[in-house]
Amino acid sequence: MKLTRSSGLLMHITSLPGKYGIGTMGKEAYEFIDNLKSAGQSFWQILPIGPVSSIFGFSPYSSLSSFAGNYLFIDLESLQDEPWLSFNILSSIPEETENDFVDFNFVAPLKLSILKKASVDFFMNADTEYINDFHEFIDQQKYWIVDYALFMALSDYFKTFSWPEWDSEIRYRNPEAIKKYTELLRKEIHFHKFLQYVFFRQYGALKSYAKKQGIKIIGDIPIYITYDSADAWANPAIFQVDPETSLPSHIAGVPPDYFSPTGQRWGNPLYKWKENNALFPDTFEWWKKRFKYMFKLFDLTRVDHFRGFESYWSIPVTEETAINGKWERGPGLEFFTRMKLELGNLPIIAEDLGIITPEVEQLRDTIGAPGMKILQFAFDFDKNNTYLPHNLPSPNCIIYTGTHDNNTTNGWFYENDIDEPTRNYIADYMNLPHRDSFHWEFIRLALSSIAALSIFPTQDILGYGSPYRMNTPGQAHNNWAWKLTPGRLTNDILQELHHLCKLYNRI
Repeated sequence: MKLTRSSGLLMHITSLPGKYGIGTMGKEAYEFIDNLKSAGQSFWQILPIGPVSSIFGFSPYSSLSSFAGNYLFIDLESLQDEPWLSFNILSSIPEETENDFVDFNFVAPLKLSILKKASVDFFMNADTEYINDFHEFIDQQKYWIVDYALFMALSDYFKTFSWPEWDSEIRYRNPEAIKKYTELLRKEIHFHKFLQYVFFRQYGALKSYAKKQGIKIIGDIPIYITYDSADAWANPAIFQVDPETSLPSHIAGVPPDYFSPTGQRWGNPLYKWKENNALFPDTFEWWKKRFKYMFKLFDLTRVDHFRGFESYWSIPVTEETAINGKWERGPGLEFFTRMKLELGNLPIIAEDLGIITPEVEQLRDTIGAPGMKILQFAFDFDKNNTYLPHNLPSPNCIIYTGTHDNNTTNGWFYENDIDEPTRNYIADYMNLPHRDSFHWEFIRLALSSIAALSIFPTQDILGYGSPYRMNTPGQAHNNWAWKLTPGRLTNDILQELHHLCKLYNRI
């Protein structure tokens, strides 16, 4: 996809102002699309949409599957309108719209219990048209959904997502064990398939509406997967694992740097990229399925930690920190050249933040993927800083005030992230006569740049402070929970954004 001069907002689906404690794919999502259109926006960027778990802090970047959808996104009001539903699913969940944060530990189990009841109704009451549609969906998605539904059912059965702890017969996917547990857990498997059927019906309708309104959706996929996931259990051969224990032998992270003397030990399994100096076929095929799938779901796909395709930091699993890791070569240009031959255009965004080498930049530019420029990273008193608007080398990039991992713009500027000399430097660079409404001045700076696309976290156009940031890297709790309350995204705010986008030729 060739980017034209345009703008968009970053807002995860759970952050929409949901009526029952969490954002969903219901009417609030449709209203948000309408708001995007009225503000002159062309893109809606969301975070990964895979199923999450309390074990991983409900992080969308620690999903149980690279293909499945998050049942928390399912809109209960839309579900209530289905003709096969025989009970009032809304009566058992309290309305809650004014809280600025999602209480995942309350919402998740309650919603799951409601959806289990709905699943029983579906298989008992749905007419032939619905049942045929369900089976057609399952048949189309069988390359992932069969393993995923069984994995989820087994996780409930063994009371852990950590599949290396399961009985050995099913841990190693013995065909007889697969047959045995598929029959034993038949009802549970049907339930998880039902969740995916409902999820993708609702997502498909939402995406169709967005397209009609001229709004493109930007998705997000982490390069690495969670080992306690359906992906790893169903495809252990594509990872660097110890065949005796089924556990990773080497894991992902980043080396020590100015910010962390011991580096970061992420713990994700590393891919087996090559064998005998050639791309490992199983790994390439898995990624081909993943890209093909994501390109159907999204108009553009942000690939998190893009640099890992060029080279990655490999840490022996026995190491407690990232210090004793080493750089290994990734699949590189050969991977993307073959992928492009087999899939055609690759509509991806390269998340190229952090310490990026010339080799990573060359890979990004060779495949034509736009990179990311973060304004909050620009002001370190280095006039050659690559994030400064006057240093952007090409329009083929996306400029952000900040991302889901950053503080809000006002939180960053007014609070403790930067010191007074830095504030003065920023004010001088931006020629600010005062420091009022800084978020709008920062948004204006991004919009005025040559970057083809500008994206703003919704908290930034609202002028919110640090309590409303989405995620604090390195902090295990109290992330991902921000939720917009009704009425905050006013017409005045939307019209101000529209005015600025028109002024800087982004409409």
